[in-house]
Amino acid sequence: MTCDHRKVLDLAKAGDWEEAHALVQVHGDVLSCQIHGYLHRVEGDLGNARYWYSRGNSSLPANTLDEEFTRLYTQLP
Repeated sequence: MTCDHRKVLDLAKAGDWEEAHALVQVHGDVLSCQIHGYLHRVEGDLGNARYWYSRGNSSLPANTLDEEFTRLYTQLP
């Protein structure tokens, strides 16, 4: 099963953190891990965010949440 990254990000944008997190947390591909990290940034849990970004071959970004959302959204196919 593949992750519906667009749906996860749309849920996050709509403020439905719980549902977005539930959908993405079962996936381990690079983009899912980065989105998972982003969700933990939104939550304010930077330690968990760092962990998930590292699983997504990245590091905790220094950009704003809005900038990161846009960056992630542009990664969608």
